Amino acid sequence: MLKKFKDLLRRVSGNLFGGFSKDIGIDLGTANTLVYVKGRGIVINEPSVVAINKKTGQVLAIGREAKKMVGKTPGHIVAIRPLVDGVVSDFEITQQMLKYFIDKVHQGGFTLFPRPRVIVGIPSDVTEVEKRAVIDATINAGAREAYLIDEPMAAAIGARLPVQEASGNMVVDIGGGTTDIAVISLGGIVVSRNLRIAGDEMNEDIVRYCRDEFNLLIGEKTAEDVKISIGSACVQKEKKQMQVRGRDLVTGLPKEVTISDDQAREALSRSIRIIINNIKTSVEETPPELLSDIMQKGIILAGGGGLIRGIDRLIANHTEIPVRMMEDPLTAVVRGTGIVLEDIDALRDVLVENQHEKSFD
Repeated sequence: MLKKFKDLLRRVSGNLFGGFSKDIGIDLGTANTLVYVKGRGIVINEPSVVAINKKTGQVLAIGREAKKMVGKTPGHIVAIRPLVDGVVSDFEITQQMLKYFIDKVHQGGFTLFPRPRVIVGIPSDVTEVEKRAVIDATINAGAREAYLIDEPMAAAIGARLPVQEASGNMVVDIGGGTTDIAVISLGGIVVSRNLRIAGDEMNEDIVRYCRDEFNLLIGEKTAEDVKISIGSACVQKEKKQMQVRGRDLVTGLPKEVTISDDQAREALSRSIRIIINNIKTSVEETPPELLSDIMQKGIILAGGGGLIRGIDRLIANHTEIPVRMMEDPLTAVVRGTGIVLEDIDALRDVLVENQHEKSFD
């Protein structure tokens, strides 16, 4: 009897709220959050940063405005990332950030209390507790239904790969907090590896290199600028260099040094080597029939880390498998969530777990 009542409640609420709310897909990334709205495409791409007044607990800014404050705030204001290594580290702040994005999507509409269906991309191999944290944060932020999808699966769907067919597809998604490596077939993940080494760790590599080689202390944003501007995975024909400013660790005074692309590559080599070794291990674990398909189709690169110059060539050299960058790799995951939203009944099997029941428990 209780179950029938729940089913009735679900149908009624779905029809009532669904007519006014916009269903959305979210790539809840460590570095950036992207939001896809059904029928409209990607409408939000903002940093996953929240600025908080520690004295009052008040949220001062979210997204792009909060990112501007990183490293520039007084003592009582902190600009934090509520997600670390792709998982929720601060439940309350994550909830407020999600609510901000959901409300922003519905601005200018006629919905006073938006209750959309939401699909959220998460790293593969996260624990049940971490999954539950994302679900709860999404429901508490205003979603009427919350679903999860593995980020490499979403990226593969975003690349229009035939993930539901009996053929092998291999995706390497190098994001901000995590790198996901997955072999996909028949709508499921056959082999997967999740590394807590990705864009953020590469930034830390550059910070460490500057400290060790130049006695120079630089910030995370400066390190990221170096990675994007002159970072590479293998020797490039075009030589580049960049002026970097920070604090001299010996004198405590401002200091400027010139970093070459060779030095940036040396700084990044540790993280890139770990990623490539894990890709090779995943290839070794892949069943031969699926590996045959992957050799024909190639390994698909997604995520911002895949834009590092030469990383596709280096992976291809080590695995002896062609590597290709998908179109617009930074939005691959959120585009995948959008494709699932557009036809959720046909693609329901690719979701990590149907959370429809849980949202009404």
